[in-house]
Amino acid sequence: MKFLNKLLILVLVLGVASCNMTDLNLQDNPNAVSPDKANPNDLFNSIQLNVASFFQGTWGFTGGVTRMRHWGGGFTYNDAFRAQNFDGLWTTAYAGVFPDVDALVALAEERGLDVHAGMAKILKAYVMMTLVDLFGDVPYSEAGQGTDVISPQADPGAEVYAAAEALLDEAIAQLEATEAAPPAADLFYDGDVAKWITAAKTLKLRMAVTTRLVDPQGAAAKINKIVGDGDFIDDNSEDFQFHYSTNRLNPDSRHPFYSNSYESNDGTYMANYYMWLLAYEKLDADGNPVTDPRIRWYFYRQTSDAFAQDQNVYSCIFSEFPDQDKKPDHYIQVDPRLPYCVLEMGYYGRDHLNGSGIPPDGPIRTVYGLYPGGGMFDDNQFTYTQQQGELGARGAGIAPILLASYVDFMRAEAALTIGTNDDARALLESGIRKSMAKVMSFTSPQFSQTVKIGINEGTVQELLVDPAMAKVDDYVAYVLDQYDNAADDTERLNIVMKEYLIALWGNGIEAYNAYRRTGMPLKIQPTIEPASFKPDGSLFTYSALYPSVYVNRNQNATQKNITDRVWWDDGSAKLY
Repeated sequence: MKFLNKLLILVLVLGVASCNMTDLNLQDNPNAVSPDKANPNDLFNSIQLNVASFFQGTWGFTGGVTRMRHWGGGFTYNDAFRAQNFDGLWTTAYAGVFPDVDALVALAEERGLDVHAGMAKILKAYVMMTLVDLFGDVPYSEAGQGTDVISPQADPGAEVYAAAEALLDEAIAQLEATEAAPPAADLFYDGDVAKWITAAKTLKLRMAVTTRLVDPQGAAAKINKIVGDGDFIDDNSEDFQFHYSTNRLNPDSRHPFYSNSYESNDGTYMANYYMWLLAYEKLDADGNPVTDPRIRWYFYRQTSDAFAQDQNVYSCIFSEFPDQDKKPDHYIQVDPRLPYCVLEMGYYGRDHLNGSGIPPDGPIRTVYGLYPGGGMFDDNQFTYTQQQGELGARGAGIAPILLASYVDFMRAEAALTIGTNDDARALLESGIRKSMAKVMSFTSPQFSQTVKIGINEGTVQELLVDPAMAKVDDYVAYVLDQYDNAADDTERLNIVMKEYLIALWGNGIEAYNAYRRTGMPLKIQPTIEPASFKPDGSLFTYSALYPSVYVNRNQNATQKNITDRVWWDDGSAKLY
């Protein structure tokens, strides 16, 4: 722009102009990198970073609607979010991932960089699927054509899914047939091409489970084929995940969860329902909680008592203090045991769609923990976390896109619903154990110190690695006993989906898909506003609004309703 302004001034001052001077289409911009001169490794780095950003960009919406984190833009689903909330995610996909992948694939064809191209295609296919999962019909076939198609039409979601599956098949064939060198920096699999192939095949399995409502026979056949062939993510070493670092500045490459809670901001409210699900939902024969040991890795408490606070820090809606006797009637209608306002033992979060103002509660909020965001392990120290990024694992977390535990739960779901060849009970146990092992593998300097000093210190000893792992057996035994005593497959599926939701911490899109497919877990916390609670499913957000950058700039785009379902959702689940 500065060059154009200077040229215009020169023409006006001299009063002359030649075609050669003003025909800027014939000149190369010295500040721009043309596609043929781009560095393939730099392009792949950009793609990886944008895919990670895209994945994290889904969290606020999908984690909120599924009660994994608090969602509080308002008291109703219509008020909980705005179209512009999705502008960044949309731009990352259409102006970042897609053009970069297309440019890299073109370069790869010229230079024989088949591994670069295959990996990039897998990442593009994942973004394509996720866009459909969020919004439904989205532009694809006419997208990315510049001024040739200024307002691309939206393609049916089923067609975009089919294009993504074809792209995965193309990537698998390309990677299996090449001996080309991998990219210089692979933040997913560190250059292991075989694991990228495994991830691509597992994404196809994920597609089959996602679409089972509209094509049960086809989905079952695909799942049986992939599982029978044996090349899919079934071990934690194969997990499809992006790795963050501890770098704080220039650039900040830490997990967004860490930046959210360990710098100088109060941090996002955790969802009371989800914390309760791990801490208190399960009861043994004597009425004592069977606490999920992962809770110490998932959340970090800044206070030991969420009930003994000044009334000015609470926003309970139905009472000044978190008095459980003041629990609203519609909570009791769903499940009398559901939490209200805050939880015992210092778990301080918010109820679903509590859109009230923000009180001075930052120092006592429960925040993101060690897994997956690289924060603090909860060792009962109740440290104030806003310390300029000096605590815990300092942000060295992961973006858990598709893990081995997830695959076990998806396969268990498919076995119970469309009759695949798998053993749902065995996969339920396997999924829990893989998730436990994954989560408990996360350590930090602060965590190691706790291990050293806590051996003979009574209650602290319970937080150490070996005792925590011992509790896994008790937890698994409890869940399997529930499963064995379930009356029917509906109850069994509810148990599977509840454990899947717990294992999904940090991945909202898979939770959102699973909830829309099954309507489970049952009896989740309703909206805090009674008028927003409709058990018939008439008010729920079944898909996201189109971003404002799309609706306002594309003359072929029309805003949708939040009750519109995506193509693979047959409407069988009535959600609230």
